[in-house]
This record gives sequence, structure tokens and C-alpha cells, in this order.
Amino acid sequence: MPLYAYKGVGSDGKALNGVKDAESPKALRQLLRKENVVVTSFDIKKGKTKALGAGKGVNRDVDFKDIFTRIKKTEIAAFTRQLATLLRSGIPLSESLTALFEQADNVKFKSVLQAVRMAVNEGSALGDALRKHGHVFSDLYCSMVKAGETAGNLDEVLTRLAEFMESGEKLKAKVQGAMIYPIIMIVIGTVIMGVLLVFVIPQVTQVFADQGMELPLHTRFLVGLADAVANFWWLMIALGVLAVWGFRVWSKSVEGKKTWHGFVLKLWIVGPLLRQVAISRFARTVGTMLHSGVPMLQTLDTSKEVLGNVVLEREVAIARLAVTEGESLATALAKSGKFPPTIIKMIAVGERAGTLEQMLLSVSDAYDSEVELKLDRFTGVLEPVMLVVMGGAVAFMIFSILTPLLDMQKNMGTF
Repeated sequence: MPLYAYKGVGSDGKALNGVKDAESPKALRQLLRKENVVVTSFDIKKGKTKALGAGKGVNRDVDFKDIFTRIKKTEIAAFTRQLATLLRSGIPLSESLTALFEQADNVKFKSVLQAVRMAVNEGSALGDALRKHGHVFSDLYCSMVKAGETAGNLDEVLTRLAEFMESGEKLKAKVQGAMIYPIIMIVIGTVIMGVLLVFVIPQVTQVFADQGMELPLHTRFLVGLADAVANFWWLMIALGVLAVWGFRVWSKSVEGKKTWHGFVLKLWIVGPLLRQVAISRFARTVGTMLHSGVPMLQTLDTSKEVLGNVVLEREVAIARLAVTEGESLATALAKSGKFPPTIIKMIAVGERAGTLEQMLLSVSDAYDSEVELKLDRFTGVLEPVMLVVMGGAVAFMIFSILTPLLDMQKNMGTF
């Protein structure tokens, strides 16, 4: 196994060097990455395997399964934090991009980083090079990088950007995690009901048919439902798929999206929760961009895209127009009636004190904590409710079957 001498940067920004056994340059970078070390250069000390370009060439250890993977936001966040660390350590931008390009595992992300590195080497600004890959780096990301380059504090801006992305992914994971249980319960419940309706109930009700019994209303309803599922399951699936497709098409149209997003905000429990998530994203985005030196109007243009709700986006667009006419942000948002009074007051205090960025970030932190608390309560209430619903459905089936069975036994006892 080859022995490599390497140079790198630790998570604290300090320069490191040492030697390490590894099967290949790729394996060396993976091993050191686990130790939170970003390799900037390496050379082979002993062994027959040649280090390709002493850390300056392209790693050709390609796993073809990576071609079918997508670029995750967590990978972009990790790249951002590592780039900030390298720049803070005094390593030039071009060399930093080369080091991060060489250690990237995702083939698609690697090709993007290669294009960015080449553009920077040809004299392009980093923000401009990133903007050419809008499918990977958002307008918010590119605007903040551009502001950092202009102000000369790119490493600080990248650090804030990494924290912003990590916070967003954490909240997203929390929301998705809260939805896993109900989705699993719905799937399991649907499968159980389907098996009972298609295989169990028809066999039991056949006994009643053979006896020529007059069944109660609830039992006839259950038998009819079982027959419909058994005979027309394919039609139900087709109608379900068609309904989902139709809803997706409608909800993506201009009027449909506006109607649906407005309806969602009015839903009991879910509406206020989604509103808080959207406002938290908006506050954190605006605070982070303003702190990075992005102008207010550009910040409002970009930040409204993270709300994920066209009703709120429209209100922010109206607020931006009011800000251009000289109004304060707090006054402009207050007119919409879509933002809580507490948020408006905190923004107003921040504007008067000149600490709007810090106030917005504090608002976002408070809302994130409140969202997590509400999600915990929501899932805590949802679990027993779903168990009661599923138990009630099973109990209805059992009751509908037992009622005629008891009548049959009673009639047999009279003879």
C-alpha cells in the first residue's frame, strides 16, 4: 500500500501535514475527510502506485453509479464550509477550488466544480462562475458570494452561507421526519383494509349469502364496498392516479397555485405551522444576506423565493415596492396582514437600532425552536388519532361481520 505525504487544512483553519497509508489518492482524501482535514496537496513517499499529478491532476477513480445521483444541498453546504476554511487559512481561491474538486465524490458535482475552477482560473469572479450553474447554486447563493467578493470578506460570507444552508436543511429534515410516521401508518392501514376487503370479507359474507339471510344495513354497505374493491380496484387506482395528476397540473397553474396556497395557510394546525416555517426561512434569508452586504432591494427580490407560498411571495413583492418608495420594511410588511405583529415589532426595533440583521436572525432562531416544539406536539397528537381511526375502521368491519353471525347463531338455537 502506498504511503502519501500530504498537506491540508483542519476544521479550525490551521495548516496540517503528515503521512498516511492509502490505496489511492481518492482513498487518501476520504480517510482524511473523516478526520475533518481538507487535502490541498500530496505526494507519494513509497509504493508502486503513482499519485496522479501529485494532487494536481484529475482523479479518475470513477464509480459509475454516481452518474445517476443528484447533487444534494448537504454536499453544497459542506463544500461552502470547506471553501471558507481554506480561504481563511490563506490558501488562494484557485488552489482551494482545486483541492475541493479533487476530493469531491459526486460525479455531477465534480464536473460543476471543475467548470467553476476553470472559469476562475481564466479570470472570472467566483460569483459569476457559480451563476452559470443556477441549477446547483441558487440566486441567493451567488448574490451573497458576489457581495463577499466585493466587500473582501468572502470567507466570512461563505461561513454564514454554510450556516444558513445547514440550518435550513435541519429544519427541512425535522418537518420531513414528522411526516414519516403518518405516511407509514396510512400505507399500512390501506394495505390492511385492502387485504380484509378483497380476501377475508367476501369469504365470510358468502356464508350469509348461502343462508339467504337478510343483512343489516351496515353489513350490506361493507359487502358492497368489498365487492367494489375486489372488482374495480384497477379503476380505483386509475382514478387515483388521474386525480393526483390533475391536482398537480392545477396546483402548478397561476390561479390554481394561488388558490391552493391560500387554502393551505387557512388549514387548522397545518396552516399556522407552514406559515411559521415560511417566515422563519424569510427572516433567516434576509438577515443573512443583509449581514453579507447584499442591498435591501436585491435581498427582498431573492428572499421571497424561499417562502414557498405565492400568497406570501406576493406580499413581499408589494412590500419591496413600498420600500423603494421610502417606507420602512416593518411598515411595508405590516400592511399585508400576513406577518405576525410580533415579527413586525421586532423588525421595527431592529431598523431603528440599526441591528436589523441580528434581529431577523434572532426571529428565525425563535421560530425554528417554536416550529420544532409544535412538530413534536403535532406528531404526539397524530399518533393516537391515527390509531383510533384505524382501530375504528377495523372495529366497524368486525361489528358488521359479527352482527349477522350472532343473528345466525340465535336463529339456529331456536330450532
